[in-house]
Amino acid sequence: MFVYIDHVRVSMQGIMVYEVRLKKQNEIFRSYMHQDAHEFLNYLLNELVDILEKEARATKSDQEISQKIANGPTTISSNGPQKEPLITWVHKNFQGILTNETRCLRCETVTARDETFLDLSLDIDQNSSITSCLKNFSSTETLNAEDKFFCDKCCSLQEAQKRMKIKRPPQILVIHLKRFKYIEQLGRYKKLSYRVVFPLELKLSNTVEDADAEYSLFAVVVHVGSGPNHGHYVSLVKSHNHWLFFDDENVEMIDESAVQTFFGSAQEYSSNTDHGYILFYERLVAGSTS
Repeated sequence: MFVYIDHVRVSMQGIMVYEVRLKKQNEIFRSYMHQDAHEFLNYLLNELVDILEKEARATKSDQEISQKIANGPTTISSNGPQKEPLITWVHKNFQGILTNETRCLRCETVTARDETFLDLSLDIDQNSSITSCLKNFSSTETLNAEDKFFCDKCCSLQEAQKRMKIKRPPQILVIHLKRFKYIEQLGRYKKLSYRVVFPLELKLSNTVEDADAEYSLFAVVVHVGSGPNHGHYVSLVKSHNHWLFFDDENVEMIDESAVQTFFGSAQEYSSNTDHGYILFYERLVAGSTS
């Protein structure tokens, strides 16, 4: 079926209804100003988690009431009921774990702290790649002067080295390229049109668990425009081994090689304003091919 797709117009009714509800629930999206796709993604995922958790708790509560009616009253522990964290399909697919390691340069004690993430926001450089951006993300940072680290073992502020590592990679890796940077001299945000190569196949190295996890690119959100306060978003989605280009209600099939046209511009000033902004990678099962 996808082979014969040329130009397709999809129904906008469902999208328009959702847009009305979104603006009603969140004032951030009520204005007619250009909104950020990354902020919307974070809002959407967190909102889904809240909805799924409420539904799960309601279902569990109904089951507990039915059980009490059937079995009669039960003795409650003196410590009270223990609430286990709910794991939704959002967590199962998008959530990974980062490890923040800090090593005291005086006593060499390493302090590790885990934190979860639903996407990775990466700083970008001109003529770089996702691989190099990930390496910079995990590079070692020295904490000194006003940024010294309080070492529990030394009981004082000490110089230290800090490093962020991916402990457990997610099933779906969402990478946000930080294309909007605040320039103090200008007093405003500027779009970075840097060329950043994102491969169709990505291997994550330097992970604590699941070393050399492999991913396949299946979607890209593209920002079209020269600045952060105006522009347009389009998306590329891989479906049934074919790449589709979505621009509002318009959909057309594109060749896989066209994906690289959204890497960015090699020169600072370029007429090309279509740049990859959010990347979606799906984890490959060992031994499988995309």
